[in-house]
Amino acid sequence: MESWMLMILVIMPGVWSGEWSVTFEDQCALRGGSVVMKCSYNYPRSQRVTQVDWSRALFTSGRGRLHHLSSLPSPPDFEYVGNRNGNCSLKINNVQPTDQGQYYFSFVTTLDRWTSKSHAYLYVKELTAVLKPSTVKEGDVVRLTCVSECPTPKTIVWFKDGQPVWKPEFSVRREDAGSYFCAVLEQETVRSNSVTLNVQYAPKRVTLSLSPPGDVVKGSSVTFNCSSDANPPVRDRGYSLYMDGQFISSGQEHTISDLQPRHSGLYHCQACNNVSWRGDDLMNSTDFHLDVLYGPMNMSILVDDQQFAEGSSVNLTCSSVANPEADNYTWYKRTDSPSSSSWLQVGWGQVLSLPSVEASHTGRYLCQTSNSVGEGNSTDLLVTMKTEDRGSQMHLIIAGVGVIVLVTLVVAHLLYWKKRTRVAKKRTAFGAKLSGEGLSSSATEDQLDTVYANIQTFPSSRPRNTDHKHYVPSSDEAELIYTTVAIKPRNSRAPQESR
Repeated sequence: MESWMLMILVIMPGVWSGEWSVTFEDQCALRGGSVVMKCSYNYPRSQRVTQVDWSRALFTSGRGRLHHLSSLPSPPDFEYVGNRNGNCSLKINNVQPTDQGQYYFSFVTTLDRWTSKSHAYLYVKELTAVLKPSTVKEGDVVRLTCVSECPTPKTIVWFKDGQPVWKPEFSVRREDAGSYFCAVLEQETVRSNSVTLNVQYAPKRVTLSLSPPGDVVKGSSVTFNCSSDANPPVRDRGYSLYMDGQFISSGQEHTISDLQPRHSGLYHCQACNNVSWRGDDLMNSTDFHLDVLYGPMNMSILVDDQQFAEGSSVNLTCSSVANPEADNYTWYKRTDSPSSSSWLQVGWGQVLSLPSVEASHTGRYLCQTSNSVGEGNSTDLLVTMKTEDRGSQMHLIIAGVGVIVLVTLVVAHLLYWKKRTRVAKKRTAFGAKLSGEGLSSSATEDQLDTVYANIQTFPSSRPRNTDHKHYVPSSDEAELIYTTVAIKPRNSRAPQESR
């Protein structure tokens, strides 16, 4: 029956088929968006449309066939928005690349069925994000561009890692590095591919760490590790380690297997990735203070002299080098006996005081110190007493006596000359008196002889010398001269002594 009807339509096109038609428009849709395939159709008004259908042409093995979307509008992505009175438009939601292709429309009336001879073609295109340039250095200017082969919507928005970007052109910072895409405003499902902005920057947050962490003890092993935030990342040879400003080694790691006190100091790490920041491409970490702990060492006992006089005061000071400083001091004295010898504890503290040295204090002493790391002993010190020098004391006594004798002789000599001068003056005065009284020179001489004849002398250790001009009496003898002189006055009958 249908074949006969088709034959009739072909034979009488003016009567039956002239009014049958379907009109399409090709469409271009963005992936993820929605599109309306505009369509209109015509048929004899004497008939009534009972069914409408869209089909897609599918090609397999080089041959095509129509895939009827007869289940419309049940598929969520296809929606018939036309009617049964001339409008046959089809809306496709969430357009995907697989939706691209040829579309046909067909309808059935109460008397016949019609399938369009032509088709509408749906083009599915991408919204493309363009980043120029994609690799920049911090501080450079970058521009975001969104393009499409379909007519570009008027309002485009940008997103970075899901967050809106308000300006498509800006001066980049390191924080701007990330993934960008563009989309159509209020149709965020229509989005472009993602593009990555690569921002290069000099090393920042350069840090120097120590492994294992915690206290560092002499003889242990530690490893320095340099790290930084940089783009491109700093290579191994881009790191350098310094101690107190002096170059130690290059590389991200540096190990000291046997720590010694000389390794204590300020360390810092330097990083370089050939990207400069404000003209400087070498970035330093903050200083790291390495403090090597060790027990007491280089111990000794300090004292002014090892020999002391009996009764003197002596202070023995224990000296050591330690980190942390020694906080415990103990003193020992060696005791010897015929059977054995041992060390006897005799005091505490850094200084051992012996307020009054005696024979029992002589001997060998040592000190023992300790801190939180360890302990150590000093070498022993021999303390002795000074012996008295009798010969030296006798020399001092003799020298003192000699000085006293010498002073006595000098004083006696001065007294002698003083009194001799007085005697000479009296003799001169006496002679003048005699001469004034009319004595002859011979009488005067006789009386002088009488005066000197009455002089009594006492035995002396010196040999007697009758020559008064050359004899020097002692001080005692000079005194006796004046006490034994007897003077006889002129015209006097009886002798009168005068003392």
